[in-house]
Amino acid sequence: MKKITLLAVLLSAVSLSAVAGGNVEAGKAAAEKSNCASCHGKDFSSPIDPTYPKLAGQHADYIAQALKAYQRGADAANGRGNAIMGAQVKALSNTDIQNIAAYLHSLPGSLVLKK
Repeated sequence: MKKITLLAVLLSAVSLSAVAGGNVEAGKAAAEKSNCASCHGKDFSSPIDPTYPKLAGQHADYIAQALKAYQRGADAANGRGNAIMGAQVKALSNTDIQNIAAYLHSLPGSLVLKK
């Protein structure tokens, strides 16, 4: 019984640090380095401008796809155009993107689904 409990605890710890193919702690460091909170808010749920998205709790695959689209730019297929975001994500590697997406997904957010 103790071995099963220990195994469950270890698996939980691993799943918290590696969400959706990314590393939460590395994502936190990358988000801090990129200064994401300066626009999206210190909790990533209260952006400085209401037109900026709330990122906390967002699906990791959506965040990763959006960041990659900003890297591609508006002129590319499936790209997004925004001068600020384009400059912010230009230097991010695929690993950085996955880590940031995992970190933001792990945060408690105020996103809700309307029914």
